Amino acid sequence: MTDVDREVEFLAPGAPVDLSNCEREPIHIPGSIQPRGVLIVVSDPDWVVQQVSENLADLTGVDWQTAIGRPLPEVLGVAAAGAVIRSASAFGDLRERNPVEITLDVGGEPVPVDALLHRAVVERGTAEAGDGPVATRELPISSLVVELEPARGPRPFSFPNTYQAVRGTIAELNRASSLSQLYDITARAVRTLTGFDRVMVYRYDADYNGEVVAEARREDLNSFLGLHYPASDIPAQARALYEKNWIRLISDVGYTPVPIHPVDHPVTGRPLDLTYSTLRSVSPIHVEYLHNMGVRASMSISLLRDDKLWGLIACHHYDGPHAPPYATRAAAEFLGSTLSLRLTDRAAEEEVQRALRVRSTLAWLTAATLDEDRTLTETVLGSPSLLDVLAADGVVVNLQEQRGAAGAALPQSLADAVAAWAASRGDDVVATESLGADAPHLTVPTELVCGALVLPLPEGQYVLWFRGEAVRHIDWGGDPHNKAIAEREGDEIRLSPRKSFDRWRETVRGRSEAWTPQEVGEATELRTHLLEALYARSRSIVRAAETLQRSLLSDPPEPDHLDVGVRYVPATREAQVGGDWYDVFRQPDGSTMLVIGDVVGHDTQAAATMAQLRGLLRGIAYDNGNGPASVLSRLDAAIEGLDLGAMATVLVGRLEQTAEERARGVTRLRWANAGHLPPLVVGPDGTQRLLDSARPGLLLGVDPSVARTEHEVEIERGSTLLLYTDGLVERRDQVFDDGVELLAEALAELRSRPVEEMCDQLIGRLLPDGGEDDVALVAVRLRPQER
Repeated sequence: MTDVDREVEFLAPGAPVDLSNCEREPIHIPGSIQPRGVLIVVSDPDWVVQQVSENLADLTGVDWQTAIGRPLPEVLGVAAAGAVIRSASAFGDLRERNPVEITLDVGGEPVPVDALLHRAVVERGTAEAGDGPVATRELPISSLVVELEPARGPRPFSFPNTYQAVRGTIAELNRASSLSQLYDITARAVRTLTGFDRVMVYRYDADYNGEVVAEARREDLNSFLGLHYPASDIPAQARALYEKNWIRLISDVGYTPVPIHPVDHPVTGRPLDLTYSTLRSVSPIHVEYLHNMGVRASMSISLLRDDKLWGLIACHHYDGPHAPPYATRAAAEFLGSTLSLRLTDRAAEEEVQRALRVRSTLAWLTAATLDEDRTLTETVLGSPSLLDVLAADGVVVNLQEQRGAAGAALPQSLADAVAAWAASRGDDVVATESLGADAPHLTVPTELVCGALVLPLPEGQYVLWFRGEAVRHIDWGGDPHNKAIAEREGDEIRLSPRKSFDRWRETVRGRSEAWTPQEVGEATELRTHLLEALYARSRSIVRAAETLQRSLLSDPPEPDHLDVGVRYVPATREAQVGGDWYDVFRQPDGSTMLVIGDVVGHDTQAAATMAQLRGLLRGIAYDNGNGPASVLSRLDAAIEGLDLGAMATVLVGRLEQTAEERARGVTRLRWANAGHLPPLVVGPDGTQRLLDSARPGLLLGVDPSVARTEHEVEIERGSTLLLYTDGLVERRDQVFDDGVELLAEALAELRSRPVEEMCDQLIGRLLPDGGEDDVALVAVRLRPQER
């Protein structure tokens, strides 16, 4: 069963499809193919034909009825079948070795053919995995899918030749200085390469509405550049296929589908999944859509970012069928993959530059907010100000009974009402681009404000950015609100795709420019800094501890294989925030970063430095390419380069797991240490291990040129890993070694308790009367492997 199967309740195969139910059409199991080639399904590894397309004789000279149940060599010939079987038996991904170039003997005439191979999982069984009758592992049962197309274009095919075909374009893409240049270069190159009448680069927004951002076309064709198309034009299950199979060709939109016999696979009793098929028959709704556009042939190439569909290169032909040979399609797909990489690189570069600018402002504001000679309101509205953190028409603040504003004016009563509405939502950050839609009871005049981003703070305090109305004119390819027309078929009425694709302009009102996820994230970080400042200015130990616990250090993520507990306990001898901190966050590749640190000092300057280092480290570490040692080296360099004058001990760890490690029931910890206390690991059986075999390394802020060493260890599932600061194990009447020994014994004794309860009991046992120093800790339980 595919991911799409689990998410969508599909129509039964063969059920009537129109626009009222096309989002549930099982397009991955159409039971037919396009007639430009033939399809053969054979059992693996005995190579007996299980299913075949009805047009088999057109290319091989063998009737489909006689092919079923016969060995593949009796259908293709010994030499051709041997080449297919050798490729299918080799190690690695079959699709990377396509095409298999074979020659069929049809009536005594040699017929050159491209064989395109992939495996289709038809059933999941079990096999013995080791000693004992119940030790089993899941084993996929697959069939080999062989698709044959008449060979066209230069032979033999090779990927070096494919690269040579697009080498000049790759060089142009490398020199491009803007996204629009990347789009235009790709559109022109794909059209030159493939010969389609029109080639468009099509970009999705967050809701999968598409926009044509580049176009190369025949001079006599109307331009589609700048047109938008609703998400319903490409339903979710079609987008899911585009993320798996990166190129799709319809060489003749007017084709008659060729049935596959038998319809159901003999092993499963269900139609064969053609997700990765190049000949897969397409939805009749999509064919009708293309007919309505006057398109006679079509090809689409996926553009991906982080394995998610970002857009498409859409190719249309109008003069008749058009079938670029496999080598040409491979070159075009290579161009699409290259553009995907360039788009990711460009977006990442632009985001890094913008994020660095914002983080610099945040670092300055963080330090400035701890200057108690100025009110918080004066500080955040000075220079730089909150409007340098987030672009907005204006900002209103209400901090410690001091109000202020910058930019455009907003009535105080309206600002208070919007802030109260945001606070009632219960979120740390509340963002909307349409107060009229999301908070209609406020009856906010759109001429004053449409969008708002609010940081609700304790005791009715808040920060509120607002944006005015941004009237947008969207040019659609046809009316997006009238996507279907009703057509009579006999006694029935069916909904058919729209037939008009003329430019249709829609004016969108009542909305501001949207708040991006990056802006929301930066506002969240600013909220943490503001709460740090509010805590530092507080003279009540109870209020200070509560504020810090609630906001300074965010709740950790909850990966499905880890239980994570975090604690921060302020020192009982002063009502100041200290220099200890922790951080836990996920990386895009699924690994988990663990950070524990302690800034030298126990004053407001230590708190400011802590906030700066925490923000800088998170920004540096949020990148799959940066290991723990690299993170520490770059943070040390930033301390010197930004002239922070800080010294701190920091330990950075990364928990990651390969499929092989998951199968063995272990997780790998990579860590680097800058003068901090060593991690402590207690196994499921209570075995204690202090990871102190290597020197802890020089603390940060002393010598940024020192090389940082990275360490690695495998940790058994069911174990508990603990990172902590010295306030937990070091007291005036107790040396460090004794404290660590007591901690290890307590952790071993409490290892079976839930992580949250374990954290509280650890602190209670080691600090029964409270700590002389502030304490931070991170506890990670590696959940036992499911059996």
